[in-house]
Amino acid sequence: MAANKKSARKYGSSVGRTVKRAMHEKKAGTLRSGRSKKKVKSRKQAVAIALSEARASGAKVPRKRSAKKRSAKKR
Repeated sequence: MAANKKSARKYGSSVGRTVKRAMHEKKAGTLRSGRSKKKVKSRKQAVAIALSEARASGAKVPRKRSAKKRSAKKR
Protein backbone atom coordinates (compact mmCIF):
# COMPACT_ATOMS: atom_id res chain seq x y z
CA MET A 1 0.00 0.00 0.00
CA ALA A 2 2.12 2.88 1.29
CA ALA A 3 5.36 1.24 0.11
CA ASN A 4 4.43 1.80 -3.54
CA LYS A 5 3.72 5.49 -3.00
CA LYS A 6 6.55 7.89 -3.90
CA SER A 7 6.89 10.79 -1.49
CA ALA A 8 7.69 14.26 -2.73
CA ARG A 9 10.60 16.05 -1.09
CA LYS A 10 9.52 18.40 1.66
CA TYR A 11 12.35 20.89 1.16
CA GLY A 12 14.15 22.06 -1.98
CA SER A 13 17.87 21.46 -2.49
CA SER A 14 18.82 25.12 -1.93
CA VAL A 15 17.31 25.05 1.57
CA GLY A 16 20.05 22.70 2.80
CA ARG A 17 22.71 25.15 1.68
CA THR A 18 20.96 28.01 3.48
CA VAL A 19 20.72 26.01 6.71
CA LYS A 20 24.37 24.95 6.41
CA ARG A 21 25.47 28.58 6.03
CA ALA A 22 23.37 29.65 9.03
CA MET A 23 24.84 26.88 11.19
CA HIS A 24 28.39 27.94 10.26
CA GLU A 25 27.54 31.54 11.17
CA LYS A 26 26.05 30.40 14.49
CA LYS A 27 29.17 28.42 15.37
CA ALA A 28 31.36 31.38 14.42
CA GLY A 29 29.18 33.66 16.56
CA THR A 30 28.22 35.96 13.71
CA LEU A 31 24.57 34.91 13.25
CA ARG A 32 22.22 37.62 14.51
CA SER A 33 18.46 37.63 14.88
CA GLY A 34 15.74 40.09 13.91
CA ARG A 35 15.65 43.78 14.63
CA SER A 36 17.40 43.49 17.99
CA LYS A 37 20.47 41.94 16.28
CA LYS A 38 21.09 39.73 19.32
CA LYS A 39 23.55 36.89 18.90
CA VAL A 40 21.84 33.55 18.18
CA LYS A 41 22.79 30.86 20.71
CA SER A 42 20.14 28.24 19.99
CA ARG A 43 20.51 25.63 17.23
CA LYS A 44 16.73 25.64 16.72
CA GLN A 45 16.72 29.42 16.32
CA ALA A 46 19.50 29.20 13.72
CA VAL A 47 17.52 26.66 11.68
CA ALA A 48 14.36 28.80 11.97
CA ILE A 49 16.23 31.85 10.67
CA ALA A 50 17.64 29.84 7.75
CA LEU A 51 14.22 28.46 6.79
CA SER A 52 12.72 31.93 6.98
CA GLU A 53 15.43 33.32 4.69
CA ALA A 54 14.96 30.42 2.25
CA ARG A 55 11.19 30.97 2.27
CA ALA A 56 11.69 34.67 1.50
CA SER A 57 13.97 33.86 -1.44
CA GLY A 58 11.29 31.62 -2.96
CA ALA A 59 12.76 28.19 -2.13
CA LYS A 60 10.54 25.16 -1.61
CA VAL A 61 9.85 25.24 2.14
CA PRO A 62 6.62 24.15 3.88
CA ARG A 63 4.60 26.95 5.42
CA LYS A 64 5.11 27.88 9.05
CA ARG A 65 3.06 26.01 11.62
CA SER A 66 0.45 28.17 13.26
CA ALA A 67 0.26 28.28 17.03
CA LYS A 68 -2.33 25.96 18.52
CA LYS A 69 -5.27 27.69 20.12
CA ARG A 70 -5.88 26.87 23.75
CA SER A 71 -9.42 26.57 24.99
CA ALA A 72 -10.30 27.80 28.43
CA LYS A 73 -10.78 24.97 30.90
CA LYS A 74 -14.08 24.77 32.72
CA ARG A 75 -13.82 24.71 36.48
